[in-house]
Amino acid sequence: MAYPLANNAARYREMEVSSATPGQLVVILYDHVLKNLAKAEQSMARDQIDARSDALQACRTVLTELLVTLDRERGGNVAGNLGALYSFLLGELTTLGLHPDAAKLRRITAIIRELRNAFAEIAVSAPRQVLDARSVA
Repeated sequence: MAYPLANNAARYREMEVSSATPGQLVVILYDHVLKNLAKAEQSMARDQIDARSDALQACRTVLTELLVTLDRERGGNVAGNLGALYSFLLGELTTLGLHPDAAKLRRITAIIRELRNAFAEIAVSAPRQVLDARSVA
């Protein structure tokens, strides 16, 4: 059975991504992490181990992508600090997969939300040609 609403949502997301500035793409990635952190929290509350594991893996995948695309030459200290933070978060998410802890998950969510909001402000204020996700993400 076809799901027209799901197809429409996928097309909309594809258009959103293809027309986004590099800064907006970083915000979209953070939104994806936040969505999966919420899924992990719900799964943790319901003791759904497979769903929690899948949601945490989706978070790790995005954070890994953000980490490996950092341009440490152009990003300088900001890129270095973000790299350290992404590495820390990856470790924490791995630990959460093995030892569920709702308080730790909420702390990680708060960090990601703060990063997302900061990048959203940058994406709005910086012109397209100046903001390069590889230099700041």
